[in-house]
Amino acid sequence: DAERLAQAASIAQAAGPAFIDINCGCWVPKVARKGAGAGWLRDPSAMVAMARMVVSRVALPVTVKTRIGWGDEAELPIVDLARRLQDVGVRALTVHCRTARMGHSGPADWSWAGRAQAVVQIPVIVNGDIRTANDAARALEQTGCAGVMIGRRAIEHPWIFREVRARLTHQPKPGAPSLRERVELCRDHLLARAEVQGARQALHTLGKLYAGYLGKSAQRASWVSELQACTQLEEALAVLASLSLEEEPESAMRGPQPRGQLSD
Repeated sequence: DAERLAQAASIAQAAGPAFIDINCGCWVPKVARKGAGAGWLRDPSAMVAMARMVVSRVALPVTVKTRIGWGDEAELPIVDLARRLQDVGVRALTVHCRTARMGHSGPADWSWAGRAQAVVQIPVIVNGDIRTANDAARALEQTGCAGVMIGRRAIEHPWIFREVRARLTHQPKPGAPSLRERVELCRDHLLARAEVQGARQALHTLGKLYAGYLGKSAQRASWVSELQACTQLEEALAVLASLSLEEEPESAMRGPQPRGQLSD
């Protein structure tokens, strides 16, 4: 419903964000089959009209994230769509380089973001399968895009951003996060969630993230199980405190790796 999206944008503007981003990329069936998210790609003209309406209702820059197409098209619409969105005032475009029907399956084809960037003056941001600093550098080099968006990798490895920044500024790769650093960030996240959501919901939310926080240690599975079994915030904090005292694996103490030895 374009009118409801425009209303939502006006409400969001009152919170003082830097810009308003319209999500036309969510492929999850319960969202897309109702016409929301990537469902807009089944009718690109309606999507452009909706973007025009949102742009007209707010003073902030409006950006759009979308996919390269719905998945049934003989010719994917993203290049023409990029031009049309620019023409109605969209200020930047993020392209997840899969179709909506692909979900997260199959490789992302970054070339589509490059084709979109080649026909517009607004920044295009390439998204999909960017899991390492090298991926980010290759995506920018291959597409000529203005930036990269990192999604799922940020959930399981939030240190990806400092690694990408170092790679793009030709600095040595930062050392792998130590176990103590992993545990401390996990604890901070848990406490922040508890403050907003309450302890019970925070424990549920973090239960899905412990494995990413704790890395690839041989003991990770048992640590995750112990944390997921906690029913009180104090229990989880006590487990995390004990993990921060664990001895570091030798590989985590090697420090920065020389260029040419970048890993995931």
